[in-house]
Amino acid sequence: MAPVGPYSQAIKVNGVIYCSGQIPADAQGNLVEGSIADKTRASCEGLKNVIEAAGSSLEKVVKVTVFLTDMADFAEMNGVYGQYFAHKPARSCVAVAQLPKGVPVEIEAIALA
Repeated sequence: MAPVGPYSQAIKVNGVIYCSGQIPADAQGNLVEGSIADKTRASCEGLKNVIEAAGSSLEKVVKVTVFLTDMADFAEMNGVYGQYFAHKPARSCVAVAQLPKGVPVEIEAIALA
């Protein structure tokens, strides 16, 4: 999916890939419908695609930040998140008032190249 604003999907500096936050959208930019699990999965898939396009993999992620508009979604998000990050990188999860395009979740990461 192309960025929704004037920024890069990822920047590689000195062997580290800094990925912009991924919202639950498909490759054409259409927002994914469904549960928070469905939307978390779409965000993780988007992140995976960006990291792989930068020459790395989810297994090389060292830090993740998850943004949720409702912490009541934490457990459901966490269940899907664990399927993508079994190696348990460092993580922060924060509640925010609002995210782009009104989505309930956004996920960003830092990975080794």
